[in-house]
Amino acid sequence: MRSVMEQTYTSIEYVIIDGNSSDGTLDVVKQLQAEFPNIEVSILSEPDKGIYDALNKGVNRATGDVIGFVHSDDMLAQTTTIEHLVNTFKTEKTDGVYGDLQYVNKTDPTKIIRHWESCAFDKKLLKKGWMPAHPTLFLTRDVYNKHIGFNLTYKIAADYDFILRVFKDDTLRFAYLPEVITKMRAGGASNRSLKNIIIKSKEDYKAITSNNVGSFGTIIQKNVSKLNQFYKKG
Repeated sequence: MRSVMEQTYTSIEYVIIDGNSSDGTLDVVKQLQAEFPNIEVSILSEPDKGIYDALNKGVNRATGDVIGFVHSDDMLAQTTTIEHLVNTFKTEKTDGVYGDLQYVNKTDPTKIIRHWESCAFDKKLLKKGWMPAHPTLFLTRDVYNKHIGFNLTYKIAADYDFILRVFKDDTLRFAYLPEVITKMRAGGASNRSLKNIIIKSKEDYKAITSNNVGSFGTIIQKNVSKLNQFYKKG
């Protein structure tokens, strides 16, 4: 949360969706609100049906023109990250901006485990299993209004399905910002067990075929492309 509050760009509406937790999250929020009174904070604390339901609630509650997500184990890479994203939206006149992602050690964020370096978008890349790192993706409200949000029939791959729906839309434009946008503490939901990996692969295949952007070979290319990320730790 602190990485959002410390941004140099201060015209931020910070929407916090809390699944009615009892871990002291709301107390931390109140402390940060007192420390950063210029940041507008909106809090919704109630049970949800999982992470994608929470994301949909966040989108529906937000009132800004551009929407992005910072999950509880994530942090914005620099204090200037939002400023750079906003400038890119303005100069590129685009519907979405994305960048690079670093997976970091859970207890020591300075230790980089994996570096997800993206690239400029080409629609042909979708059939090769390409996708931008979802935590780095910021989209206009109009995109969310058009594509309805995350499909809750997916348990792990709703973000991939949503990205395919959005990025195959020929009416939209996207810009790549070549810098690390988000640092994610290692251990996401799709990577925690063999069972989840199998579920993720099945859901990826469902997303690929239902969006008509590839075949089983797309999943293979998608997974193989991740191997190189473990050797790019610059």
